[in-house]
Amino acid sequence: MIRYTLRQLEYFVAVGEAGSITVAAGRVNVSSPSISTAISQLETEFGMPLFVRQHAQGLSLTQAGRALMDQARAVLREADRLIDLAGDISGQVRGPITVGCMLTFAQVVLPALRRDFVDAYPDARFTQSEYDANDLVSALRRAEIDVALAYDLVVPPDLTFIPLMALPPFVLIAADHPLAEREEIAVEELRALPMVLLDLPQSADYFLSFFQEKGIKPEIAERSRDIAVVRSLVANGFGYSIANLRPLNGLSPDGKALKFIPLAGELRALKMGLLVPPQAETTHVVRSFVEFAQSWVHDGFSRGGVPLEVSGPQARPAVAGTAKTVPPES
Repeated sequence: MIRYTLRQLEYFVAVGEAGSITVAAGRVNVSSPSISTAISQLETEFGMPLFVRQHAQGLSLTQAGRALMDQARAVLREADRLIDLAGDISGQVRGPITVGCMLTFAQVVLPALRRDFVDAYPDARFTQSEYDANDLVSALRRAEIDVALAYDLVVPPDLTFIPLMALPPFVLIAADHPLAEREEIAVEELRALPMVLLDLPQSADYFLSFFQEKGIKPEIAERSRDIAVVRSLVANGFGYSIANLRPLNGLSPDGKALKFIPLAGELRALKMGLLVPPQAETTHVVRSFVEFAQSWVHDGFSRGGVPLEVSGPQARPAVAGTAKTVPPES
């Protein structure tokens, strides 16, 4: 007879990932004593210690605990699939969905999309995580997330990319910059100007490719992995940058005005879309989220909502295109 519960397994996994009962309690919204009791009950049931208690360093998994951790995750995933199957049979959208998002637009796109989705489907248990491009793909392959909001910079062949909108690049400059009133700016005009580069994996290569195609070496004055820092440096006169999404209020984080000038010429627009692994495509809640996101973007353009506000008048709902591929992890 099974004498442990899914809730106990959930607490066990939470502590194993956090290395701390206090941190785990915060993540699953229960008291620390409840977590401690659940762990003690599991250890009694399994007849072995799952953690080594280290007062200064918290808790670390024993060898047996590490082995059981993987199986506990698998049991919890199967339990979630059972809930999803029940929702599929009944026609209800319910159960957990974890959505990953690239750092560059997690703050302007995903919160609004999430709000509207959970309002439409209150029985869906939505969680989100933010990653750079490389870590996002790894998280999908490890099944840490169900679906990802991403660019089509590099799409692995073992994942499906569903395009949502096309985002042409623009020059990001301070409102008092000499070029701020231009209708468009050519790459050649940026040759001698200081550049503030968003230095994230794949994103940096995309921005620099515009110069490489023209045989130009940009004057990179500043680099940052944080889009908010890039916007503030630009707004304070330390250079221009290139981007595909803009803040909703048109301001830098420190409140200074920015201008967004289209880059001239036939330059590749980034497609924002959803990355979905094969094992997630059959779950009802993921299918519902994909369909909802597609409608949300289309409606957002037509009514002037968030998708249009963060992308500008040259952006548009996307159609499927050809994406680059990389081999799957071994």
